[in-house]
Amino acid sequence: METIFSVLEVAIAVIVIFLVLMHSGKDSGLSGAFGVGSGAGPLGGGSMVERNLNRWTIFFAVLFFLNAVLLLKRPWA
Repeated sequence: METIFSVLEVAIAVIVIFLVLMHSGKDSGLSGAFGVGSGAGPLGGGSMVERNLNRWTIFFAVLFFLNAVLLLKRPWA
């Protein structure tokens, strides 16, 4: 059982790393320093793709955390 959750933890970690690297930077170069081209609309916007990427990142991060707690508690032992 521990092996299954350990392999799952590594897989989730790789997914979280990939999702975090997919995010675009907040300040890209000099245009970010002066607030030009931030991409945020009047409602705190961003595109639908970015919002979905945020949701998936949060979901997998929470899943990673819960799996880590499960591995530490070891309810099967």
